[in-house]
Amino acid sequence: AFELLVRICCRHARAVVLASILAAMGAGFYVSKNFEMDSNAEDLISAEVPWRQYQAEFDRAFPQRNNLTVVVIDGVTPERTQQAAAALEKALAGQPKQFPIVRDIQGDAFFAKNGLLFLPAEDVRKATQQIIGAQPFLAPLAADPSMRGIMDSLSTALLGVENGQGDLEQLSPALTALSETLEKTVSGHPAFLSWQKLITGQAPGLRETRRIIEVQAVLDYTKLAPGAASNDLIRRLAADLHLNPDEGVSVRLTGPVPLADEEFATLVDRAGLMAGLMMSAILLTLWVAVRSVKIIAAILLTLFAGLAITTALAIAALGTFNVISVAFIPLFVGIGVDFGIQYTVRYRAERHASGDLEEALARAGKSMGPSLALAALATAACFFSLVPTDYSGLAELGLIAGSGMIIAFFLSGTMLPALLKLMKPKGEQTEVGIARFALVDAFLYRHRRGILISAGVAATIGLALLPLLKFDANPLHLRSPRTESMATVLDLAKDPDTSPNTIDVLAPSRAEADALARRLSALSEVDKTLTLASFIPDDQPEKLALISDAAQLMDTTLNPFEVKPPPSKAETMASIAATKNALRKAAGGASTPGAQAALRLSLLLERLETAGDATLERTTAALVPGLVTVLDQLRFALSAQPVDLAALPRDLQREWVSTNGRNRVQVFARGDSNDDATLENFTNAVRTVAPEATGTPISTQESGRTIVNAFIGAGALSFLAMVVLLAIFLRNLRDVILTLIPLLLIVLLTCATCVVLNLPLNFANIIVLPLLLGVGVAFNIYFVVAWRAGGHNFLQSSLARAVILSAATTATGFGTLWLSNHPGTASMGELLMISLAWTLITTLFFVPPLLESASSR
Repeated sequence: AFELLVRICCRHARAVVLASILAAMGAGFYVSKNFEMDSNAEDLISAEVPWRQYQAEFDRAFPQRNNLTVVVIDGVTPERTQQAAAALEKALAGQPKQFPIVRDIQGDAFFAKNGLLFLPAEDVRKATQQIIGAQPFLAPLAADPSMRGIMDSLSTALLGVENGQGDLEQLSPALTALSETLEKTVSGHPAFLSWQKLITGQAPGLRETRRIIEVQAVLDYTKLAPGAASNDLIRRLAADLHLNPDEGVSVRLTGPVPLADEEFATLVDRAGLMAGLMMSAILLTLWVAVRSVKIIAAILLTLFAGLAITTALAIAALGTFNVISVAFIPLFVGIGVDFGIQYTVRYRAERHASGDLEEALARAGKSMGPSLALAALATAACFFSLVPTDYSGLAELGLIAGSGMIIAFFLSGTMLPALLKLMKPKGEQTEVGIARFALVDAFLYRHRRGILISAGVAATIGLALLPLLKFDANPLHLRSPRTESMATVLDLAKDPDTSPNTIDVLAPSRAEADALARRLSALSEVDKTLTLASFIPDDQPEKLALISDAAQLMDTTLNPFEVKPPPSKAETMASIAATKNALRKAAGGASTPGAQAALRLSLLLERLETAGDATLERTTAALVPGLVTVLDQLRFALSAQPVDLAALPRDLQREWVSTNGRNRVQVFARGDSNDDATLENFTNAVRTVAPEATGTPISTQESGRTIVNAFIGAGALSFLAMVVLLAIFLRNLRDVILTLIPLLLIVLLTCATCVVLNLPLNFANIIVLPLLLGVGVAFNIYFVVAWRAGGHNFLQSSLARAVILSAATTATGFGTLWLSNHPGTASMGELLMISLAWTLITTLFFVPPLLESASSR
């Protein structure tokens, strides 16, 4: 039938080529007008699986928590952090069309006012005592929050030292901090003084110098980077506000949206280089295979026509591509080129034998038709077996790639021979096989028994190592740690309070949420739980009493009856000069640390006097805004009021209670939540109490389980389908077994190599397995069909040449994926090279001895 099809197409070559080109052009036009990309990773797994339904239920209850961009602000001082966060939040809120939701829970006035209530009672006592102890220092600053006020306050303190009312050593930390700041500003560098550190005497921690703003932006899922526009706008707003390291603050983006966007950015990074290397490798291998520009052109035209038609049919059937299904392109190219090479190499051998172009094309069709048909159907069966799985992205890939195999096979018997007929490539002057491999054929025949025993031992070792094969279900491991979003999420994960690895559970009411939280807190794997009730501080009477006492003592200090107007430059310079002189007088000729600190600061103030207006402005910016911020913080902190549910901010309540009254329970893991084993134990423990729980750890674990199950099910189904196809075509149980044994050996050797090289399977490289099965079964079929037709000495035949060059085309072409900056794609290229290497070794050096041994029985 295939021979007849080739003869008909050769007889009507012009019509066939014209129809094929028109079909390809029409398909290409349709693709250009209708191509759409769904880059939403959540759509890759069926929404019907239970854990996805729980996730969807939570997303409906709290839609404001979906598709978040997390803006992480780190400042050199707590004051600088607060200023930057407030400015950026205001700028983001000013763009409601692009950012409908902007949340800075930490920056809410409620927490500024009642923050002390959330500390343990003893910590509240210490904090209020520190504030009261700073009263003499704060009073003049509150009355004159300016450069003049800072200098005058220091001069007053030095006067107290002179009068015996203080000790210069007590002022040493403040003098040193001011000196360190001024050393930077008078040298032309921005600097920021931490007033909180001056008051408390303690270096601020990460929780004071870091703020997180959650942003829900409008996304465009028709683009590979749906959040690119919103992320660029956030960065532009931050740049306009001068929020950069030179200004004492850094702004980084992470969260689901930036993580996905930057993942696609790493995917396309080096894409031009990889595409160029891929095409160069394919062209070079095709040249070695067929030694004819015309034949190469015919193969590539047939390949691109099939690709265009397959893509158009996929769009018509599915509407859009996802990030997995678009991988059908390298799969189609890899196996489509194989079909072209197999046919044209056989055509060259027939052309050398007969000399007639059309007759050689027909004979090649007769010779290769059965094996190409069986290879195409078996490969398509491998891909179609993915369709019934819950892994929607892979199911769509299977449907498209499986259909593509049928199209590639059909065009190999129609468009390709018709093109060759019209192009009229030159005849072959020499044998197409590899004559020098005759010695290898002889060696394989003589030592076939030993080779089969060695293969059996290798298979046994592979089978023993198979349980050690790992599947890395953590999608974060597929992302480059060099990207901003990934580096930031790893940084956040170090702090249990900001780790993304928490679990959420919905409860029907507040009482049930609190009861559930208590049960979950009792688990050894759980560190803590949060509900809305967690924001009602305990021991309020005791804490409020401490705060009230401090507020009464500090009232006139922080809220003076009269605040001086902003100083003139002359007043500021006069205060600097007076403070400089007071410092030198206090230092005298002493060599104590306090005296040395005073002398150091006086010298810096002297430099400031002569440095010019720009330096004075820079120094003022380093000292005054932070002072104003910390004074405001103190006023807020000492105005705390009793807190009950009604007092909680509405935005905060919406984070914990849905519009229909369902309450959220957030659960935190005990131990290192970045450790996979810890996270798995934590997830399992929580789900024993709350099976309907959701969150990043659960989606990670269940995604891995869904994908593994999909491949197990698809593997079993594809194996069964191949057995049925082989049985129908070969009609001989022995021949079916001979075809499948090498395939099983390839799989075992590939998996064993992954174990030895510590290369785990993951969401990305597991896509290589369908290609491995497809190429492996195709190569085996070629040899078995040739053997059934009486073939021997395979390595010196044109078939071996075609197999070697076909494998080389796929390996050198798609092995370039190993160069990708995307870890998942790089692992895909690595696994592909491993699998193809074993496929080639097994096909060339195991299959011939296996077939020869079967012939002798």
